[in-house]
Amino acid sequence: MFAKLRIGITAKLFIAIFSTCMLVLITMHWGVRLSFEHGFIDYIKKGNEQRLGLLSDALADQYEQHGNWDFLRHNNKLVFQILHSLEQNPEANNQLPPHGWRTQFWIIDQQYRVMMGPRGPVPPEGTRRSITTSSGHIVGWVIGSPPERLTRSADINFDQQQKRTSWMIVGLTMLLAALVTWLMSRGLLAPVKRLVEGTHHLAAGDFATRVKADSRDELGRLGQDFNRLASTLEKNESMRRAFMADISHELRTPLAILRGELEAIQDGVRKLTPESIVSLQGEVATLTKLVEDVHQLSLSDEGALAYRRSDIDLVPLLEMVAANFAGRYQSRHLTLQLRLPDSAPLFGDPDRLMQLFTNLMENSLRYTDAGGGLVVTLRAEQGQQIIDFEDSAPGITDEQREQIFERFYRAESSRNRASGGSGLGLAICQNIVEAHEGAIKADHSAAGGLKITVHLPARLTRA
Repeated sequence: MFAKLRIGITAKLFIAIFSTCMLVLITMHWGVRLSFEHGFIDYIKKGNEQRLGLLSDALADQYEQHGNWDFLRHNNKLVFQILHSLEQNPEANNQLPPHGWRTQFWIIDQQYRVMMGPRGPVPPEGTRRSITTSSGHIVGWVIGSPPERLTRSADINFDQQQKRTSWMIVGLTMLLAALVTWLMSRGLLAPVKRLVEGTHHLAAGDFATRVKADSRDELGRLGQDFNRLASTLEKNESMRRAFMADISHELRTPLAILRGELEAIQDGVRKLTPESIVSLQGEVATLTKLVEDVHQLSLSDEGALAYRRSDIDLVPLLEMVAANFAGRYQSRHLTLQLRLPDSAPLFGDPDRLMQLFTNLMENSLRYTDAGGGLVVTLRAEQGQQIIDFEDSAPGITDEQREQIFERFYRAESSRNRASGGSGLGLAICQNIVEAHEGAIKADHSAAGGLKITVHLPARLTRA
């Protein structure tokens, strides 16, 4: 069995363009041929009509000189002498096309008797010119056969030569069109082939692949979008691997502690006391908190967190969250100060915004040195509600500020998991803010610590 023939896109484009060129070329060729043939015959017809008119005028002069047609009957030589004199006359010759007669003609008298002409009937549809004397009497007619087709061998040879020349031009034009079409199809499809090859590499997992996109047309923009897609996939793959490595590392430590303590109790090295049970519960709580943070982050990433938005006031929400943290801040010798207006209207989800504020205050509580504090400022500016969370030392470097919203990132590697948390809180905060069409950023605080600024659109109804 023969394999199924597969035609590539280059061949398809070549066939499409070349077929169009051939259709246009053949149509133009036949149009030119028809125009030439009709024009050539019209040219011959016009020349014959002019010669018939001159011949009728000359015969009228001869008739007035002789008074009758006896001089012409059976005297073909005289007619040809008249024709020759017309061709040699400079004034008449300037009005006539060259190359003489191209049709048969007859001369008849008043009684419609043929005085000169080929044998056979006179064609009724032929060109007719009357022979009129100076007094206005019609004494005969000169009739020429209609030139519906070429009859002279010179005209036929000229027409055939034009046909051969036109077909040679068609053939050369076809070869030129095929060459130009092939080069054009290859040039136009070169970016597409690069995109196809790049897509194959991308599908095989080579996210570092890039394509050349130096043109400014749609294919150039498609190549740029492909490169951006490959860059995003490469970044996501790197983040995925880092995420898997981080989460396995985060889970390994509390599990190792739990396993070690349980084995020590099982071997009798350590007794099962209320203190050991509290220690085990602490590690279980750490694991539970980590798993819950990962779950919340995955939900916020895919947009599966439920957002029930309504017209709310941010002031009571911040006061409620601050009241929940007041005792813990006091136990750590930290101050918690709120600078709030009377009201701050917003269209948002109160539960998710309380989760946002809780994570930010929890982050400050864990990372701020004793004796410092946190100042929360809320203000309205240019159609937005802006919330600043500014704590005291320790601060962060510029490099750490750029990475603070990444998953499992801690500003200080020396902090342990008990004080530093899972490293997912700020990543969850970023997702919540973006879900509210806002923005969150980190900066240096004037008190020497970290400043987190949240921008939320302050509209009262859903857009």
